Order: sequence, then structure tokens, then C-alpha cells
Amino acid sequence: MKKVLIILLIALTLLFALFPSLLGFSLLRIGDAVSVSTAMGAKLGCSARFITGQGETQIIEDLASYSPANRLLDIHYQDSRATASLLGMATTSATYRPGLGCTLDDGDTSELDRLVVADMPPKTAPWPAGFQVSTILPEVQEKLDQMLAEDNLAGLDSRALLVVKQGQIVAESYAEGISPQTPLLGWSMGKSLTAILQGRMQQLGLVHVSDQGLFEPWQQDKRQQISLKHMLTMTSGLMFDETYAPGSDSTRMLFQSHSASEVAMDTELVHAPGAHFSYSSGTTNLIARYLHDRLGGDQAALDFFQTQLLAPLGMTHSLFEPDPSGVFVGSSYVYASARDWARLGLLMLYEGQWQGEQFLSQEWVAQARSPNSSRNDSRYGYQFWLNRGNEGEALRWPALPADAYAMQGNRKQVVMVIPSEQLVLVRLGLTKEQYPMEGNFSALVTLLAGMESR
Repeated sequence: MKKVLIILLIALTLLFALFPSLLGFSLLRIGDAVSVSTAMGAKLGCSARFITGQGETQIIEDLASYSPANRLLDIHYQDSRATASLLGMATTSATYRPGLGCTLDDGDTSELDRLVVADMPPKTAPWPAGFQVSTILPEVQEKLDQMLAEDNLAGLDSRALLVVKQGQIVAESYAEGISPQTPLLGWSMGKSLTAILQGRMQQLGLVHVSDQGLFEPWQQDKRQQISLKHMLTMTSGLMFDETYAPGSDSTRMLFQSHSASEVAMDTELVHAPGAHFSYSSGTTNLIARYLHDRLGGDQAALDFFQTQLLAPLGMTHSLFEPDPSGVFVGSSYVYASARDWARLGLLMLYEGQWQGEQFLSQEWVAQARSPNSSRNDSRYGYQFWLNRGNEGEALRWPALPADAYAMQGNRKQVVMVIPSEQLVLVRLGLTKEQYPMEGNFSALVTLLAGMESR
């Protein structure tokens, strides 16, 4: 017993040392740190194991990239559940459900067990309608393979690179253990998918970006002025702490709440709607909650997502994970293959047209890639990052064409759309520090332009 206490004391000392010095955690937040660590281990471990198919060693390595203290986690996988514990101080579990992915076992999750997931087998047809790819350009493929190898020699942990030119996959390169069918976490690229879901609902007359008075608690105060467009462009004016540290709004939202949207639901208005850009994952989860409610709840939202988005786009290797309350975690939890992420980029490149149907309105797509109304940074559309903002603002990526815009996620996930070059570029991986996205993508743009001019 004495030996166990000594080990625990040493481990606690490590926690106190690692969190403040490496991540800036306050010692006063040690309880939150332990809770977040076990929840992160259970949730991300569950998804990595049962969706992506990673091994236990790789999962721990990935978790340690978020916090070195996660190396102390003990994660067990049994049947469809991952259980994570940290030195006996806390234990958290998450459950995998086919077609839904993994959700923390936080409160009553029995409704998730009742959901019916449609079967969507991949089609034997040329990409993007199906899985057949016969359009690889050897010169581009060679460049992409070289880029992936150089990334990983530099420790950047790129897992998938893919190039779409004029609607065809011309190169795709994957790290060991990753295939064209492997679903990979997009983190905040899920925000762009959430926006596309809203755009599809708008095309069908179910919602509109001008909608206001979005939630009952907002009806009696100034928050009734917030429109769906304000939330899509991150100009809602709501206060939200986007820092990822124990006890912050963001970590409570993802790892300590039955309802991810509830954290932002109660925040106060600190700017006039439309006046100030402030990046907020909480805002996206409010959008997901609004769409969920308008569709009619858990099963209706799942059915709509599958029949109106996944099936028409041929996204048969994608999952949108719900929170324990049953609402999609729009800010963060979409797993999709590189080819499926590319399909979303191609939909935007085609101005909302897909297989002969106007899937999203051209007006909606134009607005989605247009500067917002804020006075501090207009280079953000409907959950898409823009290269070009209003007159006088610098380009976000000077080495890329001005009309470029992108989905972006933590650890340098990117789907870049460049209309002037008829290009969609995808990068998926796990890079903690800087990643040379702009330089790599610029090199691909130059290579393809040179090939066209020959």
C-alpha cells in the first residue's frame, strides 16, 4: 500500500510539473485536467480504435501529442467500449456504435442505442460517384509521394495527401496503415460540413440563414437578434473561451458535458451581432443543435444526414459523431476518408451542383465563400477560412491564388478549394507544430499549371 501511495505521489508530481510547464494549465485546474485527460483518452481512443483502426501504441502516441500527461493513461478496449483511467484518480468510458462512432458514456445515452443506421455500400463507379480511380497522373503522384515522405522524415506525421484537378483524383498518397477507405478525424473541418448541412436544409426550404430567435432561452434578451448567418460567420457576438485548457469552455464542451451545445447556450452577448469576428466552436455546436431541433430530433437528424448528404455524395466512409444527448458535435467530430473530404471540397468547387442536381444553391455557395460583415477580420465565410477578405486586408495565404478558401482543423487538417485552378487539395495528419501547407500546396499549383501549359 505504501509503495502504491509513493507511485501515486510521484505521478501527481509529474502531472503538476507537466501541465503548467508544457501546457500552461493552472494548478488550480488539476481536477479538470484529470477529468479531461481520461475523457479525451476514452473518446479519442475509442474512435481511433473502432473507426480508424489504429493500434494501442499509436493511439497513446497520438494522445500524447495533445498532452504529455496522456502517456500516463491506461486505456482498455473491450467489445465496443474504451475505458480510460489515470492513476486511479478518474475513470471515463466511451461506447462505439456502428454508423454513429464513439460517444462518451455521460448520463443517459440509451436513446443512441435505439437509432437505426442506414446501410450505404460503396458504388462500383468512377470517383466521385463511386470508388474507382483510374485518373492518376504519374508526375503529380511522384510529387505527392515525395511530399508525404519529406513530411514524415521531418516528423510532421502526414497521413493522407490527395489532389483533385477538374473533378478527377490525379494523385493520392497515404502513410503506412492508412488507405483510401480509412476514416480520419477532421477536427474543425466538421464546422464546414455542418455549414453544408445547413445549406442543404436551406435548399429544401427547412431553414434559412436569416432565421433569428433561434433558441427559447434567447427569446427575452438581445440574443434574439442573432441570426443563423451570424453564427455561420462566427460573428454572433457571444462570449466563448476557445482556448483548449482544462476548465475552459472548449474542453468542457467536448469532454465534460452531456450536451456540447449547452455550454455555449448560456453565454452572454458581448458584441453586436455581425460586428465582431470571434472564432468559436461553441457557436458551431449551437448551429448543429438548431438544425437537429428543426429536423425533429435524433433519428430524423441522422436520417437527413445519411439520405441528404452521405448517400448522394457517395461518402460511404464517413461518420458524424453525436454527443451523449444525441446532437452531432458539429465543431469537431467528423471522421471521413481523404476521398470523402475531397468530395465535400468538390461540391463547393462545383458551386453546389452534384450529379446534375443543384444540391446547394449557387447563392448559398457564393455567400459561404464571401467575406463576413465584421470590422476586425472578414476573412471567414460560412465556416470556411478565406484567403481574401475585404479591400485592404492582407491575403491569409499569399503564396496561393486569392480566391482560395478552406476547411481547416486542429493538427493541420485541410481541404483547400481553389476555383481559379479547378483544384481541391486535401491534407490529413497529426502535426502539433507548424506545417508547410502553403508552400506544399503552392508547389502543387505550380506543377499542375506547368503541366497544362506544355
